Amino acid sequence: QVQLVESGGGLVQAGGSLRLSCAASGSIFSINDMGWYRQAPGKQRELVALITSGGSTNTVDSVKGRFTISSDNAKNTVYLQMNSLKPEDTAVYYCNARLRKQKWGTVLDYWGQGTQVTVSS
Repeated sequence: QVQLVESGGGLVQAGGSLRLSCAASGSIFSINDMGWYRQAPGKQRELVALITSGGSTNTVDSVKGRFTISSDNAKNTVYLQMNSLKPEDTAVYYCNARLRKQKWGTVLDYWGQGTQVTVSS
């Protein structure tokens, strides 16, 4: 089985910073990419940032210049450094990994349990 375990959420004042971590463990052959999504109350889940195994990144416009995604491939871990946080960043943040459990296996989607980020004004 594969598990994604997130950490680092919490309550912070506007302008503050938080760092999220997500570690993937279990029966993993290779990871294609890992990313962070968020879902605010009453809204759809949206992509925040994505990083491929090769290190290419994609960040949504609303967080560019404030959020940075990075990874440690040896640890199957992805990070999201969030600076200059705004109240509109308040959401549950979910880690996602697209990976293969076997060399010729299908690419599968796995999700973490989510971690709450609350930014007060």
